[in-house]
Amino acid sequence: MPEPTIEDNVSDLTRISRQLRKETGWHGYDISLSCLRKLDTTLRESGFKITVSIGKHKNGYKLLNIEQGDTTNLHYGVAVDVGTTTVVAQLVEMNTGRIMGVTGAPNPQASYGEDVISRIIYACNKNGLEELHHVIIQDINRLIEELISEKNISHDDIIAMVAAGNTTMSHLLLGLMPCSIRLEPYVPVADIYPQISAKEIGIKINPDAIIEVLPSVASYVGGDIVAGVLACGISESSEITGLIDIGTNGEIAIGNNEWLVCCSASAGPAFEGGGTRCGMRATKGAINEIRISDGKIDYKTIGNAKPRGLCGSGLIDCIYELVKNKIIRPDGKFERDNKDERFAIVDDIPQYTLVPKEKSGTKEPIVITEMDIDNLMKSKGAVFAAMKSLADYIGISFDQIEKLYVAGGFGNYLNIEKAIGIGLLPDMPREKIEFVGNTSLAGARISLLSEEALEKAFIISRAMTNIELSVYQPFMDEFVAALFLPHTNKELFPSVKY
Repeated sequence: MPEPTIEDNVSDLTRISRQLRKETGWHGYDISLSCLRKLDTTLRESGFKITVSIGKHKNGYKLLNIEQGDTTNLHYGVAVDVGTTTVVAQLVEMNTGRIMGVTGAPNPQASYGEDVISRIIYACNKNGLEELHHVIIQDINRLIEELISEKNISHDDIIAMVAAGNTTMSHLLLGLMPCSIRLEPYVPVADIYPQISAKEIGIKINPDAIIEVLPSVASYVGGDIVAGVLACGISESSEITGLIDIGTNGEIAIGNNEWLVCCSASAGPAFEGGGTRCGMRATKGAINEIRISDGKIDYKTIGNAKPRGLCGSGLIDCIYELVKNKIIRPDGKFERDNKDERFAIVDDIPQYTLVPKEKSGTKEPIVITEMDIDNLMKSKGAVFAAMKSLADYIGISFDQIEKLYVAGGFGNYLNIEKAIGIGLLPDMPREKIEFVGNTSLAGARISLLSEEALEKAFIISRAMTNIELSVYQPFMDEFVAALFLPHTNKELFPSVKY
């Protein structure tokens, strides 16, 4: 950048803004006081050779960081999926979009309640909101620390963060009171969230780094499904496309580039490793594939490690294999006259041993109980009932959906055939169904890297019409009908044979 002269002695900030306008064509730059305070020293010690980090800010742009020399390869961002059960963070190189690392952990708020309703109730008690806000900020900071320590990256080099979560998680992240979310008429404090700096909520990255929380649609349809619609390109397609995000809250969207309709149903934490005796996240040692044949159990684990429990995909496989092999009935109850030595009743609870303790990584047997199966039946029933209710509301059949994306914390594996076999997914041509992993995280990353994508997320949130299932009577009828394997109406699952 040209140094000042007596003929060109404009202020340092004007000089930088002028140069940026030449190089980017963008007008209107803001700057923080902390950044402005170090401007004089940075410019003169570097001989006016600097690297400027800029970000979208309101209707203009903001200077986030000014550094000596060429540091273009040292700018990073963080994408965060703030899930009800699991929080996942991804470190991204801003110039290239390269993923530098990803890590996750159980959401520590679970100790205050496994589902969003429990946490809302806790938040509405004295100091409850402050506690829930504090623990999620602490958890994100710990994940960020883990990511940057591996790569020897400075906190100051992280200049932006985009977070996606359901409406309650977004409120708790920002410290917004969520009490009205659970009370009819189900109104959140906000569905579009202000852009803030990291220092405002205590995120330990560059203090002036921009933080965006993706917009919500309604009280129970949040930025995570908006991120998913963005990541899957549903709003760009002329074909009718569906997205099921199977998490603690089963969120569903159906639509195309002309219309989008969505809903949410409480599925519970079972598919994310919660609510079952031996459930766990999709991490090293989690059983993610199971096959039972002639009384023999074969399984695979993530990382080929000793089995430590069952993640969501393993639980789906397990239920399918149990009913297929007549170990449980279509109502989810164990056959009591089963002669299989793996079946037992312990403390009046029927259970089936999948891995004996001598082969387990925890030195404890890995089992599935009748209570676990009951929880899973309710979870899969809620997801399918929501999908069916939404399709019926729109007036379409599953056959009219050209593509169905399935998202969720299943790791890298989901057996579509078995998910259909237990009645979790609709019985439709298998080539139309695609497992796409964590689309909430993917959408947050896309929004982190692209101003256009971030703007598109806001457009998507405004375009989506929410159907409130809690006051939609057909949903409850569909839910009761779905509490069977695969369903009480076998005509909905013509290809499923046990």
